[in-house]
Amino acid sequence: MDPVSRIAREIRFVRGLFRTLWRIRKIAPDSSMLICDDFEEAVDKFADHTAVLLENERLTYRDLDALANRFAAWGQAQGLKVGDTVALLLPNRAEYVPAWMGLAKIGVAAALINNNLTGAALAHSLSISGARHAITDQSCLPAIGTIRAGLARPLTYWLIDAGETIPEDCAALDLKSPRLAPERPSRSIRAALTSKDLALLIYTSGTTGMPKAARITHMRAQLYMRAFAAATNATAEDKLYCALPLYHSTGGLCGVGAALLNGGTLVLRRKFSTSHFWDDIVAYDCTIFVYIGELCRYLINQPPSPKERMHHLRLAFGNGMRPEVWSEFQSRFGVADILEFYGSTEGNVSMFNFDGQPGAIGRVPPYLRSRFSVKLVKFDVEAEMPVRGPDGLCIEAAPGEVGEAVGLIGGNARSEYTGYADKTASEKKILRNAFAQGDAWFRTGDLMRQDADGYFYFVDRIGDTFRWKGENVSTTEVAQALSRYPGVAEANIYGVRVDNLDGRAGMAAITPGPGFDLQGLRQFVERELPAYARPIFLRIEPAIETTGTFKYRKIDLVRDGFDPSKIENPLYFDDPETREYAPITAELYTRIQAGAFRL
Repeated sequence: MDPVSRIAREIRFVRGLFRTLWRIRKIAPDSSMLICDDFEEAVDKFADHTAVLLENERLTYRDLDALANRFAAWGQAQGLKVGDTVALLLPNRAEYVPAWMGLAKIGVAAALINNNLTGAALAHSLSISGARHAITDQSCLPAIGTIRAGLARPLTYWLIDAGETIPEDCAALDLKSPRLAPERPSRSIRAALTSKDLALLIYTSGTTGMPKAARITHMRAQLYMRAFAAATNATAEDKLYCALPLYHSTGGLCGVGAALLNGGTLVLRRKFSTSHFWDDIVAYDCTIFVYIGELCRYLINQPPSPKERMHHLRLAFGNGMRPEVWSEFQSRFGVADILEFYGSTEGNVSMFNFDGQPGAIGRVPPYLRSRFSVKLVKFDVEAEMPVRGPDGLCIEAAPGEVGEAVGLIGGNARSEYTGYADKTASEKKILRNAFAQGDAWFRTGDLMRQDADGYFYFVDRIGDTFRWKGENVSTTEVAQALSRYPGVAEANIYGVRVDNLDGRAGMAAITPGPGFDLQGLRQFVERELPAYARPIFLRIEPAIETTGTFKYRKIDLVRDGFDPSKIENPLYFDDPETREYAPITAELYTRIQAGAFRL
């Protein structure tokens, strides 16, 4: 990079960082300023601006506040008090943010339940919330009917769109009732609260088991919302498109904060749709959109649309855009800037890629290391624990070396770790006596590497990376390689056990696209990947299962392994003798498990 470009890069980074740090500077644990106070400030400043657009619904900031106040009045009518929790089980709706914001006004926390859950997972999420009331709608009733017997305590479901016939255990929540006042509840109700008190429960995606409820204090919610209001440099003229679920922090806090704390308009869609994406962006004249996970890849895999270059988008921000998607996304769709960030709902490690380095999830320049309490520690993949030296302390990874990202736990907004509702689960995420006796660091569970300029690059999730032939295999890097092969729409990589062999053999679940050539893929893999990283088994799937936040689920795939008795779709083995992919039959499966092949 030439000197002029390097200087321009640093200026852009520092501007973004300063803007963000300035916006969050007053957030403190003992502050009486809560997230609902931030919201009311925005309402008072932008009262008649359009706040939310959803299909044919349009709400101003004044309308949004009146809705929030009605939810607060409902809570008071039910005798809810400071410290109680209400479950919010809803799809994306105009009432979603007002519901939890209104509860916050009376000191009641909201548990944001994934509305895609059913059965045991839904019962678990509702039970651990501690709520006795759940606000829901008609669309969620079928799921509710599957779990009532499995709840830990009786629960009343309040329908905000109740019809004439109300099911048993349900009640109507009529937001137009004159009994629910649209005026703000007295601030004295929450006067005893500070920003370290609980505002929300936001659940992990459950990619590897039951969801866990992360405790989101007012301070943490403010950190999300104010930080992205600044990082995106959004204004009252921006229209932010959000098709992400509002029960998740990226859409429900980062996206909402960027729009609603700046007087902008939040353009909501009930559910993400590749076929409607560009129609919506153009129809609503959106200037920003928020993404997560594989969403941007889905758009690239769609046939060209005449509207994909007719937009006025100036920024896409989010997390999980893979390096191989980044440049193609920008060049094809003409989106000027991408703001990738790193963070987790429950963690205290966050960073931004303000200067748009393709593929980087964030940056901590060498000259600012003292301002960020994040380090990469050397990691033992087999033990799934950080490596410790002779003195018993962890060893920091060198530039270019893969390590687990950890964040120093402290008492301010940026270093706070409030953990989960489950204290045991919270403790498992803490690394103690890491770099000094008595210190405590949050374990992200993510493997990364950092280059000499301070850019961080995601490598893999701990537990996804596996060892084979004495080498660490990054599932993310293998997936990126396979995704470059024409005809591979999606690739989900994981390791599976083979009898009598150490480590785990690589397996790929692939969704083929137009022009997919199976044997051509083998030649490509042989050319692009080292022997230890090449998937030995292939599973062809019409679609790869994801969570509501577009993360690949692997738990069922790993459990199935390469057993043809458990898998209906085509299954292949990279036969080392014929150097071709061979269909896995019951006979071939038995031979592989018996050690007939040298893998």
